[in-house]
Amino acid sequence: MSDNVNSPKHYTDGCIECIDAIEASMTKEQFVGYLKGNIQKYLWRFENKHKENPKQDLQKASWYLKRLIKVTDEDTHT
Repeated sequence: MSDNVNSPKHYTDGCIECIDAIEASMTKEQFVGYLKGNIQKYLWRFENKHKENPKQDLQKASWYLKRLIKVTDEDTHT
């Protein structure tokens, strides 16, 4: 069964996930901005998905928030 929130098949190519490739291509500051933008995007649109799956957009926002916390937490542990 596919997990469209935590590890969508369409975001994996071979052995690397798209999010990891994006992170590797950016500075930390750029990646933090990318994560914040995705959080805002999913929060913005979830209410407009009445017949689709609004809960999934909230879960995706949560996923990006957890990633943002992890990335920013790395600063406090180095």
